[in-house]
Amino acid sequence: MSAKLIGKVRYLLLSGLIASIGLGTPPVSAQQASDAQVTALVEALRQAAPPQRPNDGMYSPWQVLPGNIPRWSKFCTKKELTPQQFDADEGKARSIVTCIVRDLLKDEYKASGNNELTAIRRSACWWMTGESTACQSGDTATYVQKVVGFYQKERSKNSR
Repeated sequence: MSAKLIGKVRYLLLSGLIASIGLGTPPVSAQQASDAQVTALVEALRQAAPPQRPNDGMYSPWQVLPGNIPRWSKFCTKKELTPQQFDADEGKARSIVTCIVRDLLKDEYKASGNNELTAIRRSACWWMTGESTACQSGDTATYVQKVVGFYQKERSKNSR
């Protein structure tokens, strides 16, 4: 064989190898939270929230801190809402909470090694404290267990 032909064969073999590596099976990624899981967690967070009281400094049935509302609404809807606007429209509040929970649950699935209940616990802890692993005892641990219980009820209700 001529040197030119050998060069072309090498080129084709190398190109084929590179293409097969590039087109091979992609690496396994973290499980994405399903719509049903997100919906169940959003509802569980609502059910576990303390009852709304006038002038308690929290907004909506999810009891969201006022400082989170402008940032979350801008992230999710591209429009910044005031706490009062957020509180006045439960549908909009639910939509924004759902957006935040979807993003949160995706991250917590990854951090938990794709363990559903661990991801739910971590998400509930973050919702309460802003830190995913800070709920090992006391009132925060009780709250997390309450969320997990409501979550499991919602999931079983929706899987029938």
